[in-house]
Amino acid sequence: MPKVKKIPQRMCVGCQEMRPKKELIRVVRTPQGEVEIDPTGKRSGRGAYICPRLECLEKAVKGRRLERALQRPVGQEIIQSLAEGLKGQ
Repeated sequence: MPKVKKIPQRMCVGCQEMRPKKELIRVVRTPQGEVEIDPTGKRSGRGAYICPRLECLEKAVKGRRLERALQRPVGQEIIQSLAEGLKGQ
């Protein structure tokens, strides 16, 4: 019998649903304290995951869940770039 490859699951900070890691967008707080979008998912630092849906981003920002997960205030420019990326999809 072939081994079944385990798919890593992460929770979206917006809708609180578990999803495969590849489907989510990672926002990372780097060791220098900057908050950035991590397209590779491999940057070092504290990460938070969000679904690629505008509703999830709005919930995460409104409930301050993204800031709580990263333990740092998230700049408006990061939220804007996330929103623009989601509108393009």
